[in-house]
Amino acid sequence: MSRFNQAGLSFGHGSANAYDEAAYLVLHTLHLPLDLLDPFMDARLSAAEIDAVLNVIERRATERVPAAYITQEAWMHGFRFYVDERTIVPRSFIGELLQDGLQPYVEDSEQVSAVLELCTGSGCLAILAAHAFPNADIDAVDLSAPALEVAARNVADYKLDDRIALFEGDLYAPIAQRRYDVIISNPPYVNAASMRDLPAEYRHEPDMALAGGADGMDIVRRIIADARNWLTEDGVLVIEIGNERQHVEAAFGGLDLVWLSTSAGDDNVFLIQAADLPV
Repeated sequence: MSRFNQAGLSFGHGSANAYDEAAYLVLHTLHLPLDLLDPFMDARLSAAEIDAVLNVIERRATERVPAAYITQEAWMHGFRFYVDERTIVPRSFIGELLQDGLQPYVEDSEQVSAVLELCTGSGCLAILAAHAFPNADIDAVDLSAPALEVAARNVADYKLDDRIALFEGDLYAPIAQRRYDVIISNPPYVNAASMRDLPAEYRHEPDMALAGGADGMDIVRRIIADARNWLTEDGVLVIEIGNERQHVEAAFGGLDLVWLSTSAGDDNVFLIQAADLPV
């Protein structure tokens, strides 16, 4: 913690503070359970273990690389995902909402038969959606071929190849015309000014997965513009936009947006019913 605080690190890739990050990196490096720090606090380390721990701590402090890239794993709601620099570190408030199957906006999760995820990256939300909607086939799209390699590994790890199909291309372009009950997306949404001010940790992630244009809404506009052509009559579109609510309301103030409650408040994820989308 002292080394991390001295280095002025930024957090947000799985840990929110120096203590949690330090505990995670030490436990992971020593191959110990990630949720059991106290029983090992009095343990003595071998010389090799000391070197391993200090090397990890120093890499995090000097290179400012996200911890998930060091350990090549990220955790979301009890699910472990492989991750490396080909994709952003898995993190999404939509993951919280999928735990309840998007209720009450999706009445019966078992009746959902088709889900589309745009900008899938590591494939984490597609995998969470497959568990939230047990009878659904999931189509997941990304423009980045390297990111889809990571997604394919995660899909295979969860043995979901028969339910999750990965597509390389620009939003809706690579998929065959069909109707989805649910479309979810955690797209690039960081506005240009915020991109210039990103902490060093976030600059290790692919720019194309973060940058959303001048107001952050370039990709979001395109998703919304065509969504009605891909949703069922009672389908829903769910989009995560981080800290960009002001820009969302400026760009889409004429739409009936429903802001969903998450652990970070009511400003990070919005939902639109199919009937309220532009034709």
